[in-house]
Amino acid sequence: MRVSQLFTRTRKDAPADEVSKNAQLLIRAGYVYKEMAGVYAYLPLGLRVVEKIKQIVREEMEAIRSNELIMAGLQRRDVWEKTGRWSDEVVDIWFKTKLQDGTDLGLGWSHEEPIVEMMQHYAKSYKDLPISLYQFQTKMRNELRAKSGIMRGREFVMKDMYSFHASAEDLDNYYNEAIEAYKRVYDRLGIGDDTYVTFASGGAFTKFSHEFQTICDAGEDVIYIHRGRNIAVNEEVLDEAVKELGVAREEMEAVKTAEVGNIFNFGTQKTDEMDLKVTGENGQQMSLYLGSYGIGVTRLMGVVVEKFSDERGIVWPENIAPFRVYLATIGDTTEVADKLYEELTEKGVEVLYDDRDARPGEKFADCDLLGIPHRVVVSPKLVEQGLFEYKHRTGEAAETLTREALLGRLV
Repeated sequence: MRVSQLFTRTRKDAPADEVSKNAQLLIRAGYVYKEMAGVYAYLPLGLRVVEKIKQIVREEMEAIRSNELIMAGLQRRDVWEKTGRWSDEVVDIWFKTKLQDGTDLGLGWSHEEPIVEMMQHYAKSYKDLPISLYQFQTKMRNELRAKSGIMRGREFVMKDMYSFHASAEDLDNYYNEAIEAYKRVYDRLGIGDDTYVTFASGGAFTKFSHEFQTICDAGEDVIYIHRGRNIAVNEEVLDEAVKELGVAREEMEAVKTAEVGNIFNFGTQKTDEMDLKVTGENGQQMSLYLGSYGIGVTRLMGVVVEKFSDERGIVWPENIAPFRVYLATIGDTTEVADKLYEELTEKGVEVLYDDRDARPGEKFADCDLLGIPHRVVVSPKLVEQGLFEYKHRTGEAAETLTREALLGRLV
Protein backbone atom coordinates (compact mmCIF):
# COMPACT_ATOMS: atom_id res chain seq x y z
CA MET A 1 0.00 0.00 0.00
CA ARG A 2 1.32 3.42 -0.96
CA VAL A 3 0.85 6.22 1.56
CA SER A 4 -0.28 8.48 -1.30
CA GLN A 5 -3.22 6.10 -1.85
CA LEU A 6 -4.04 5.45 1.81
CA PHE A 7 -6.86 7.23 3.58
CA THR A 8 -4.97 8.42 6.62
CA ARG A 9 -3.53 11.54 8.15
CA THR A 10 -1.22 11.82 11.12
CA ARG A 11 -1.47 14.79 13.45
CA LYS A 12 0.74 16.35 16.08
CA ASP A 13 -1.94 16.68 18.75
CA ALA A 14 -4.92 14.65 19.92
CA PRO A 15 -8.30 16.24 20.73
CA ALA A 16 -8.15 18.29 23.92
CA ASP A 17 -10.94 16.25 25.52
CA GLU A 18 -9.17 12.90 24.96
CA VAL A 19 -7.36 11.91 28.15
CA SER A 20 -6.44 8.28 27.49
CA LYS A 21 -3.05 7.50 26.00
CA ASN A 22 -4.34 4.72 23.76
CA ALA A 23 -6.91 6.94 22.07
CA GLN A 24 -4.53 9.91 21.86
CA LEU A 25 -1.96 7.84 19.99
CA LEU A 26 -4.48 6.03 17.80
CA ILE A 27 -6.12 9.32 16.80
CA ARG A 28 -2.79 11.03 16.14
CA ALA A 29 -1.57 8.10 14.06
CA GLY A 30 -4.76 7.96 12.01
CA TYR A 31 -6.02 4.59 13.23
CA VAL A 32 -9.30 5.82 14.71
CA TYR A 33 -11.60 8.83 14.54
CA LYS A 34 -13.47 9.91 17.65
CA GLU A 35 -17.20 10.28 17.02
CA MET A 36 -18.04 11.04 20.66
CA ALA A 37 -17.03 9.85 24.14
CA GLY A 38 -16.74 6.06 24.04
CA VAL A 39 -17.51 5.82 20.30
CA TYR A 40 -14.78 5.56 17.66
CA ALA A 41 -14.64 4.90 13.93
CA TYR A 42 -11.88 2.54 12.83
CA LEU A 43 -10.06 3.94 9.81
CA PRO A 44 -8.26 1.72 7.26
CA LEU A 45 -5.11 1.31 9.37
CA GLY A 46 -7.12 0.64 12.51
CA LEU A 47 -9.32 -1.85 10.71
CA ARG A 48 -6.24 -3.81 9.61
CA VAL A 49 -5.19 -4.17 13.25
CA VAL A 50 -8.69 -5.15 14.36
CA GLU A 51 -8.91 -7.79 11.62
CA LYS A 52 -5.56 -9.28 12.61
CA ILE A 53 -6.61 -9.52 16.26
CA LYS A 54 -9.87 -11.12 15.13
CA GLN A 55 -7.96 -13.66 13.05
CA ILE A 56 -5.84 -14.73 16.03
CA VAL A 57 -8.99 -15.11 18.13
CA ARG A 58 -10.76 -16.93 15.26
CA GLU A 59 -7.96 -19.46 14.92
CA GLU A 60 -7.99 -20.25 18.63
CA MET A 61 -11.77 -20.55 18.82
CA GLU A 62 -11.82 -22.89 15.85
CA ALA A 63 -9.04 -24.91 17.49
CA ILE A 64 -11.57 -25.76 20.23
CA ARG A 65 -14.20 -26.73 17.65
CA SER A 66 -16.37 -23.61 17.69
CA ASN A 67 -18.31 -22.49 14.59
CA GLU A 68 -18.51 -18.83 13.58
CA LEU A 69 -21.82 -17.08 12.93
CA ILE A 70 -23.27 -13.58 13.14
CA MET A 71 -26.40 -12.93 15.18
CA ALA A 72 -28.75 -9.95 15.03
CA GLY A 73 -27.89 -6.76 16.88
CA LEU A 74 -31.58 -5.92 17.40
CA GLN A 75 -33.07 -8.01 20.22
CA ARG A 76 -36.62 -8.78 21.30
CA ARG A 77 -37.89 -7.68 24.69
CA ASP A 78 -39.78 -10.92 25.38
CA VAL A 79 -36.63 -13.04 25.01
CA TRP A 80 -34.86 -11.11 27.75
CA GLU A 81 -37.92 -10.91 29.98
CA LYS A 82 -37.78 -14.69 30.38
CA THR A 83 -34.68 -14.31 32.55
CA GLY A 84 -35.46 -10.92 34.08
CA ARG A 85 -32.56 -9.21 32.35
CA TRP A 86 -34.70 -6.79 30.33
CA SER A 87 -35.16 -4.82 33.54
CA ASP A 88 -32.93 -1.76 33.90
CA GLU A 89 -32.65 -2.61 37.58
CA VAL A 90 -30.90 -5.86 36.67
CA VAL A 91 -28.95 -4.68 33.60
CA ASP A 92 -28.24 -0.95 33.69
CA ILE A 93 -26.33 -0.63 30.40
CA TRP A 94 -29.13 -1.26 27.90
CA PHE A 95 -29.62 0.90 24.85
CA LYS A 96 -33.31 0.45 24.00
CA THR A 97 -35.38 1.56 21.05
CA LYS A 98 -38.78 0.93 19.42
CA LEU A 99 -40.12 -0.13 16.08
CA GLN A 100 -42.52 2.25 14.36
CA ASP A 101 -45.42 0.13 15.66
CA GLY A 102 -44.23 0.68 19.24
CA THR A 103 -42.61 -2.73 19.75
CA ASP A 104 -39.72 -2.52 22.23
CA LEU A 105 -36.29 -3.60 21.07
CA GLY A 106 -32.86 -3.70 22.65
CA LEU A 107 -29.50 -3.05 21.00
CA GLY A 108 -27.35 -6.10 21.73
CA TRP A 109 -25.02 -5.84 24.71
CA SER A 110 -24.69 -9.65 24.99
CA HIS A 111 -26.31 -12.69 23.36
CA GLU A 112 -26.93 -15.40 25.95
CA GLU A 113 -30.70 -15.13 25.82
CA PRO A 114 -31.00 -14.80 22.03
CA ILE A 115 -28.73 -17.79 21.38
CA VAL A 116 -30.62 -19.94 23.91
CA GLU A 117 -33.83 -18.92 22.14
CA MET A 118 -32.30 -19.81 18.79
CA MET A 119 -31.13 -23.18 20.10
CA GLN A 120 -34.76 -24.21 20.65
CA HIS A 121 -34.83 -24.87 16.89
CA TYR A 122 -31.49 -26.65 16.56
CA ALA A 123 -30.85 -28.73 19.70
CA LYS A 124 -33.41 -31.54 20.00
CA SER A 125 -31.42 -34.49 21.34
CA TYR A 126 -28.38 -35.19 23.50
CA LYS A 127 -26.85 -36.49 20.24
CA ASP A 128 -26.80 -32.90 18.94
CA LEU A 129 -24.44 -31.86 21.74
CA PRO A 130 -21.99 -30.38 22.42
CA ILE A 131 -22.51 -27.23 20.36
CA SER A 132 -20.17 -24.23 20.37
CA LEU A 133 -20.80 -21.04 18.40
CA TYR A 134 -18.98 -17.70 18.33
CA GLN A 135 -19.28 -14.36 16.60
CA PHE A 136 -17.55 -11.03 16.14
CA GLN A 137 -20.05 -8.25 16.57
CA THR A 138 -20.36 -4.62 17.51
CA LYS A 139 -21.89 -4.43 21.00
CA MET A 140 -23.76 -1.47 22.46
CA ARG A 141 -23.43 -0.71 26.16
CA ASN A 142 -24.65 2.46 27.82
CA GLU A 143 -21.60 2.83 30.06
CA LEU A 144 -21.73 5.56 32.67
CA ARG A 145 -18.02 6.29 32.21
CA ALA A 146 -16.15 6.32 28.92
CA LYS A 147 -12.79 7.88 29.74
CA SER A 148 -10.39 5.08 28.78
CA GLY A 149 -10.41 5.49 25.02
CA ILE A 150 -11.11 2.25 23.16
CA MET A 151 -10.53 0.29 26.38
CA ARG A 152 -14.06 1.15 27.56
CA GLY A 153 -16.40 1.96 24.74
CA ARG A 154 -20.12 2.41 24.45
CA GLU A 155 -19.80 0.77 21.05
CA PHE A 156 -17.09 -1.84 20.56
CA VAL A 157 -16.15 -5.02 18.73
CA MET A 158 -16.42 -8.18 20.81
CA LYS A 159 -15.95 -11.88 20.27
CA ASP A 160 -18.62 -13.78 22.18
CA MET A 161 -18.84 -17.56 22.22
CA TYR A 162 -21.51 -19.85 23.69
CA SER A 163 -21.30 -23.59 24.32
CA PHE A 164 -24.09 -26.05 25.11
CA HIS A 165 -23.48 -29.38 26.85
CA ALA A 166 -25.33 -32.45 28.07
CA SER A 167 -23.53 -32.59 31.42
CA ALA A 168 -21.78 -30.43 33.97
CA GLU A 169 -18.61 -32.45 33.45
CA ASP A 170 -18.61 -31.84 29.70
CA LEU A 171 -19.10 -28.11 30.24
CA ASP A 172 -16.31 -28.03 32.84
CA ASN A 173 -13.95 -29.73 30.40
CA TYR A 174 -14.81 -27.32 27.61
CA TYR A 175 -14.62 -24.35 29.97
CA ASN A 176 -11.04 -25.33 30.81
CA GLU A 177 -10.26 -25.73 27.11
CA ALA A 178 -11.55 -22.19 26.56
CA ILE A 179 -9.27 -20.90 29.32
CA GLU A 180 -6.27 -22.42 27.57
CA ALA A 181 -7.41 -21.02 24.21
CA TYR A 182 -7.68 -17.56 25.74
CA LYS A 183 -4.19 -17.89 27.18
CA ARG A 184 -2.88 -18.70 23.70
CA VAL A 185 -4.59 -15.59 22.32
CA TYR A 186 -2.89 -13.37 24.88
CA ASP A 187 0.45 -15.07 24.35
CA ARG A 188 0.22 -14.42 20.62
CA LEU A 189 -0.56 -10.75 21.33
CA GLY A 190 2.52 -10.44 23.52
CA ILE A 191 0.64 -9.83 26.79
CA GLY A 192 0.41 -13.39 28.09
CA ASP A 193 3.03 -12.99 30.83
CA ASP A 194 1.09 -10.06 32.31
CA THR A 195 -2.40 -11.58 31.98
CA TYR A 196 -4.01 -13.49 34.85
CA VAL A 197 -7.06 -15.72 35.03
CA THR A 198 -8.95 -13.90 37.77
CA PHE A 199 -11.75 -14.98 40.09
CA ALA A 200 -14.44 -12.30 39.81
CA SER A 201 -18.06 -11.35 40.30
CA GLY A 202 -20.44 -12.45 37.56
CA GLY A 203 -22.27 -9.10 37.66
CA ALA A 204 -25.37 -9.25 35.47
CA PHE A 205 -24.33 -12.68 34.21
CA THR A 206 -23.93 -15.10 37.14
CA LYS A 207 -22.63 -15.18 40.74
CA PHE A 208 -18.98 -15.72 39.88
CA SER A 209 -16.96 -15.63 36.69
CA HIS A 210 -13.39 -15.75 35.51
CA GLU A 211 -11.88 -12.60 34.08
CA PHE A 212 -8.66 -12.29 32.14
CA GLN A 213 -6.89 -9.28 33.59
CA THR A 214 -3.75 -7.71 32.11
CA ILE A 215 -1.44 -5.63 34.30
CA CYS A 216 -1.78 -2.12 32.89
CA ASP A 217 -1.39 1.29 34.54
CA ALA A 218 -4.32 2.62 32.50
CA GLY A 219 -6.63 -0.18 33.64
CA GLU A 220 -9.74 0.48 35.70
CA ASP A 221 -9.58 -2.66 37.86
CA VAL A 222 -7.51 -3.76 40.82
CA ILE A 223 -6.78 -7.43 41.31
CA TYR A 224 -4.94 -9.25 44.08
CA ILE A 225 -2.32 -11.78 43.00
CA HIS A 226 -0.90 -14.69 44.99
CA ARG A 227 2.18 -15.33 42.86
CA GLY A 228 3.19 -18.50 44.70
CA ARG A 229 -0.12 -20.22 43.98
CA ASN A 230 -0.83 -18.34 40.72
CA ILE A 231 -4.17 -17.14 42.11
CA ALA A 232 -5.73 -13.82 41.11
CA VAL A 233 -8.89 -12.29 42.58
CA ASN A 234 -10.75 -9.14 41.56
CA GLU A 235 -10.94 -6.57 44.37
CA GLU A 236 -14.77 -6.60 44.12
CA VAL A 237 -15.02 -10.17 45.45
CA LEU A 238 -11.82 -10.38 47.44
CA ASP A 239 -13.23 -11.02 50.91
CA GLU A 240 -15.62 -13.70 49.71
CA ALA A 241 -13.17 -15.31 47.31
CA VAL A 242 -10.22 -15.66 49.69
CA LYS A 243 -12.38 -17.74 52.00
CA GLU A 244 -13.33 -20.12 49.19
CA LEU A 245 -9.78 -20.27 47.84
CA GLY A 246 -8.13 -20.72 51.23
CA VAL A 247 -5.61 -17.89 50.97
CA ALA A 248 -4.81 -15.02 53.32
CA ARG A 249 -5.43 -11.48 52.09
CA GLU A 250 -2.05 -10.28 53.38
CA GLU A 251 -0.33 -12.86 51.15
CA MET A 252 -1.72 -11.18 48.02
CA GLU A 253 -0.29 -8.27 46.01
CA ALA A 254 -2.54 -5.54 44.60
CA VAL A 255 -1.94 -4.56 40.95
CA LYS A 256 -3.81 -2.32 38.52
CA THR A 257 -5.23 -4.16 35.51
CA ALA A 258 -7.40 -3.97 32.42
CA GLU A 259 -9.97 -6.68 31.74
CA VAL A 260 -9.33 -8.29 28.35
CA GLY A 261 -11.75 -11.22 28.53
CA ASN A 262 -14.30 -12.97 30.72
CA ILE A 263 -15.99 -16.35 30.84
CA PHE A 264 -19.09 -17.58 32.66
CA ASN A 265 -20.35 -21.02 33.64
CA PHE A 266 -24.14 -20.71 33.80
CA GLY A 267 -24.77 -24.36 34.53
CA THR A 268 -28.42 -25.01 33.62
CA GLN A 269 -29.69 -21.71 35.06
CA LYS A 270 -30.13 -19.87 31.78
CA THR A 271 -31.52 -22.81 29.79
CA ASP A 272 -33.93 -23.72 32.60
CA GLU A 273 -35.18 -20.13 32.80
CA MET A 274 -35.88 -20.24 29.07
CA ASP A 275 -37.17 -23.85 29.08
CA LEU A 276 -34.56 -25.17 26.65
CA LYS A 277 -34.44 -28.94 26.96
CA VAL A 278 -33.46 -31.87 24.77
CA THR A 279 -34.27 -35.56 24.76
CA GLY A 280 -31.74 -37.46 26.82
CA GLU A 281 -30.31 -40.95 26.29
CA ASN A 282 -33.07 -42.38 28.49
CA GLY A 283 -35.78 -40.73 26.39
CA GLN A 284 -36.58 -38.13 29.07
CA GLN A 285 -36.30 -34.36 28.70
CA MET A 286 -33.05 -32.98 30.13
CA SER A 287 -31.57 -29.56 30.83
CA LEU A 288 -28.61 -28.15 28.91
CA TYR A 289 -25.47 -26.65 30.44
CA LEU A 290 -24.36 -23.27 29.08
CA GLY A 291 -20.97 -21.55 28.98
CA SER A 292 -20.40 -17.97 27.79
CA TYR A 293 -17.01 -16.61 26.74
CA GLY A 294 -16.13 -13.02 25.76
CA ILE A 295 -13.08 -11.17 24.44
CA GLY A 296 -13.11 -7.44 23.76
CA VAL A 297 -11.31 -7.20 20.42
CA THR A 298 -11.06 -3.42 20.25
CA ARG A 299 -10.33 -3.27 23.98
CA LEU A 300 -7.36 -5.58 23.39
CA MET A 301 -6.13 -3.17 20.73
CA GLY A 302 -6.21 -0.36 23.29
CA VAL A 303 -4.43 -2.40 25.96
CA VAL A 304 -1.64 -3.32 23.52
CA VAL A 305 -1.15 0.37 22.68
CA GLU A 306 -1.05 1.32 26.36
CA LYS A 307 1.52 -1.36 27.19
CA PHE A 308 3.85 -1.11 24.21
CA SER A 309 3.96 2.55 23.22
CA ASP A 310 6.89 4.86 23.90
CA GLU A 311 7.64 8.57 23.66
CA ARG A 312 7.69 8.38 19.85
CA GLY A 313 4.43 6.54 19.33
CA ILE A 314 2.89 3.09 19.08
CA VAL A 315 4.95 -0.13 19.08
CA TRP A 316 2.88 -2.91 17.51
CA PRO A 317 3.68 -6.59 17.98
CA GLU A 318 4.55 -7.93 14.52
CA ASN A 319 1.55 -10.24 14.18
CA ILE A 320 -1.02 -7.45 14.53
CA ALA A 321 0.84 -4.48 13.02
CA PRO A 322 -1.10 -3.07 10.04
CA PHE A 323 2.04 -3.45 7.92
CA ARG A 324 5.31 -5.21 8.64
CA VAL A 325 7.59 -2.79 6.79
CA TYR A 326 7.60 0.99 6.36
CA LEU A 327 9.48 1.83 3.16
CA ALA A 328 10.53 5.47 2.75
CA THR A 329 12.28 7.28 -0.09
CA ILE A 330 14.73 10.14 0.22
CA GLY A 331 15.52 12.17 -2.88
CA ASP A 332 15.25 10.78 -6.38
CA THR A 333 15.20 7.06 -5.54
CA THR A 334 11.74 6.12 -6.75
CA GLU A 335 12.88 3.54 -9.28
CA VAL A 336 14.88 1.54 -6.73
CA ALA A 337 12.20 1.89 -4.05
CA ASP A 338 9.47 0.79 -6.47
CA LYS A 339 11.44 -2.33 -7.34
CA LEU A 340 12.02 -3.20 -3.66
CA TYR A 341 8.34 -2.57 -2.88
CA GLU A 342 7.22 -4.88 -5.65
CA GLU A 343 9.71 -7.58 -4.64
CA LEU A 344 8.72 -7.54 -0.98
CA THR A 345 5.03 -7.52 -1.84
CA GLU A 346 5.45 -10.48 -4.19
CA LYS A 347 7.13 -12.38 -1.36
CA GLY A 348 4.12 -11.79 0.89
CA VAL A 349 5.59 -8.99 3.02
CA GLU A 350 3.07 -6.28 3.91
CA VAL A 351 4.67 -2.94 3.07
CA LEU A 352 3.50 0.62 3.67
CA TYR A 353 5.39 2.58 1.02
CA ASP A 354 5.83 6.25 1.89
CA ASP A 355 6.04 7.69 -1.59
CA ARG A 356 5.13 11.22 -0.52
CA ASP A 357 7.18 14.28 -1.43
CA ALA A 358 7.89 15.04 2.22
CA ARG A 359 10.92 15.77 4.39
CA PRO A 360 12.83 12.71 5.72
CA GLY A 361 12.21 13.78 9.30
CA GLU A 362 8.45 13.85 8.71
CA LYS A 363 8.52 10.37 7.23
CA PHE A 364 10.61 8.97 10.08
CA ALA A 365 8.38 10.56 12.70
CA ASP A 366 5.28 9.12 11.05
CA CYS A 367 6.88 5.68 10.91
CA ASP A 368 7.57 5.77 14.65
CA LEU A 369 4.13 7.15 15.46
CA LEU A 370 2.44 4.44 13.38
CA GLY A 371 4.44 1.74 15.15
CA ILE A 372 5.40 -0.26 12.04
CA PRO A 373 7.98 -2.88 13.18
CA HIS A 374 10.59 -2.43 10.41
CA ARG A 375 11.74 0.74 8.63
CA VAL A 376 13.64 0.69 5.35
CA VAL A 377 15.02 3.88 3.79
CA VAL A 378 16.19 4.24 0.20
CA SER A 379 18.54 7.22 -0.20
CA PRO A 380 20.73 8.40 -3.17
CA LYS A 381 24.01 7.86 -1.31
CA LEU A 382 23.14 4.30 -0.32
CA VAL A 383 21.74 3.48 -3.76
CA GLU A 384 25.16 4.26 -5.22
CA GLN A 385 26.65 1.66 -2.86
CA GLY A 386 23.93 -0.91 -3.44
CA LEU A 387 22.82 -0.62 0.21
CA PHE A 388 19.65 0.13 2.18
CA GLU A 389 19.11 1.67 5.60
CA TYR A 390 17.27 -0.58 8.02
CA LYS A 391 15.98 0.07 11.53
CA HIS A 392 13.70 -1.90 13.85
CA ARG A 393 11.02 0.19 15.58
CA THR A 394 12.60 -0.44 19.01
CA GLY A 395 16.22 -0.46 17.81
CA GLU A 396 18.69 2.13 19.01
CA ALA A 397 20.36 2.85 15.67
CA ALA A 398 19.93 2.23 11.96
CA GLU A 399 22.02 -0.28 10.01
CA THR A 400 23.12 -0.40 6.38
CA LEU A 401 22.37 -3.71 4.69
CA THR A 402 22.87 -5.23 1.29
CA ARG A 403 19.77 -6.23 -0.64
CA GLU A 404 20.33 -9.88 0.22
CA ALA A 405 20.82 -9.17 3.90
CA LEU A 406 17.74 -6.93 3.95
CA LEU A 407 15.57 -9.58 2.33
CA GLY A 408 16.93 -12.12 4.79
CA ARG A 409 15.81 -9.86 7.62
CA LEU A 410 12.34 -9.15 6.27
CA VAL A 411 11.18 -12.20 4.32
